[in-house]
Amino acid sequence: MKIDKEELLRRLNERPRTTLMDTLQIEYTDAGADFLVAEMPVSPKVHQPYGVLHGGATAALAESVGSAASALHIDIASQQVYGIEISCNHLRSVSEGKVIATARALHLGRSTHLWEIEVRDSDGKLISHCKLTNIVVSKLN
Repeated sequence: MKIDKEELLRRLNERPRTTLMDTLQIEYTDAGADFLVAEMPVSPKVHQPYGVLHGGATAALAESVGSAASALHIDIASQQVYGIEISCNHLRSVSEGKVIATARALHLGRSTHLWEIEVRDSDGKLISHCKLTNIVVSKLN
């Protein structure tokens, strides 16, 4: 069954109110065959002590969008994905507004997925360049 983009985004944004994605106010905003986009507001809630976006919050955004993107390429009835490695190069700081993360598939194998995630500010400036490796495993029933 193929669902349209709006329905897919609605489903991705429906989640329990006890998740990290909800705490960080991550919202999925665009999707395509080979990409997924999510946004996160930047406020003091996600700052590090110097008043700029915390690298850990950026990494959480990147892993969230990359893992959700992997989930779109598996049989969710019998499989699940877990992030097994993430690396982020933080290139620029941001203290307010929002950041937009775009995950693009570099490799979609049977057991591993590799994603490149660019995190940009509202002006399109590159904030962080991330790489995420996910493992695809069978669900334990």
